[in-house]
Amino acid sequence: MLSKGNQSIIPTFIMLGFSEYPGLQVPLFLTFLSTYTVTAVGNLDMIIIIRINPKLHTIMYFFLSHLSFVDFCYSPVVTPKLLENLIVEDRTISFSSCTMQFCLACIFGVTETFMLMAMAYDRFVAVCNPLLYTTTMSQKLCVLLVAGSYTWGVVCSLTLTYFLLTLFYCESSIINNFICDHSVIISVSCSDPYISQMLCFIVAIFNEVSSLMIIFTSYVFIFITVMKMPSTSGRHKTFSTCASHLTSITIFHGTILSLYCIPNSKTSWLIVKVASVFYTVVIPMLNPLIYSLRNKDVMDTFRKLVKTKLLFQ
Repeated sequence: MLSKGNQSIIPTFIMLGFSEYPGLQVPLFLTFLSTYTVTAVGNLDMIIIIRINPKLHTIMYFFLSHLSFVDFCYSPVVTPKLLENLIVEDRTISFSSCTMQFCLACIFGVTETFMLMAMAYDRFVAVCNPLLYTTTMSQKLCVLLVAGSYTWGVVCSLTLTYFLLTLFYCESSIINNFICDHSVIISVSCSDPYISQMLCFIVAIFNEVSSLMIIFTSYVFIFITVMKMPSTSGRHKTFSTCASHLTSITIFHGTILSLYCIPNSKTSWLIVKVASVFYTVVIPMLNPLIYSLRNKDVMDTFRKLVKTKLLFQ
């Protein structure tokens, strides 16, 4: 908030989004609407399928159900405003709405980071210590890993949001993006954002390095264990069970790291927007597709659900 004398001014932001491409507004709207629908239906179906199929009542799918829940919640934070800005001329967003969008997006983004890490640890124990799997991956530990992911997401989000609220902002500013992420918000600040900027950098580096170290270490041991297996079919089966998770990790962290590596220049704004679309809109849609298309039990349960729906129509 910006104070002017005794009068408080509530700043409003103008989100440019993809307004510089007027001819693409309708195609982009239809594309993002379709993606949003697939994301909501796909993640909700994944949660239902895991709950109703006893074969999927395993630790791996316990984590996957929470990953689907995070993606299901994440998409409505960003996509509706993106769709609105593609069809209306008034692209303003209030300061409170902008900070709230960042706060929620940060919660679900950080939670997904550590949920994928927990799933990597689960695969490590399952492959490298199968005899101790049930004992090691106890129900208590699984609940703690999931609860810890949500809790750390909330802590990171509230901390970063608090420091954003301590900054001063101009009465009206232009945001050259479709989402209120941290770098966008501090770029329109009228005060020195150094502390908030450094804090965000430290949190982001800690989250990426700590999660990727555990994921990388887990898969190094998995690879060594698999290569020692005498059976070719056994190696193939083990690699197949890890392939979906590795695909999700590669897409998720690859997109995040590419955003950090993009230089801060005017010519890079389009690349930033495209990467942001992939991170906030496309990835939540891909996860249920990645895990369902490679799993026979999931696909069989999905077909039964579709047949049941058709029978009751």
